Amino acid sequence: MGRVEAWKRRARQLKSETYALYLAYRDPRTPWYGRLCAALVVGYAFSPIDLIPDFVPILGYVDDLILVPLGIVLALKMIPPQVLLESREKAKAVVAEGKPVGRTAALLIVLAWLLLAAMAVVLVVSIVK
Repeated sequence: MGRVEAWKRRARQLKSETYALYLAYRDPRTPWYGRLCAALVVGYAFSPIDLIPDFVPILGYVDDLILVPLGIVLALKMIPPQVLLESREKAKAVVAEGKPVGRTAALLIVLAWLLLAAMAVVLVVSIVK
């Protein structure tokens, strides 16, 4: 049972770090490149659409187990330490209270994916003509 608890703890920690990235993204003290990286990581982490669908054996979970944590590490390196400290404190408080994180953000991410898909269709149609 100890291994299951360790995985649950790690999942809560990743959720907290991802939310801290979201908060740091919104902080004006974060440089533009840190904001961009944080937005991409948070958007992908909360997105219901994966680069590799989860139903693909083994590879389907690679993005969730490797790409998202690596993206978090990269984004964290681009955020000023004071901003990161404050964002982590706020994120821990929100996650500890069990508040839902990002329903609006999830909706915006889905809309962004749909917009990108529409743009891809338009591009393909214009190339085929």
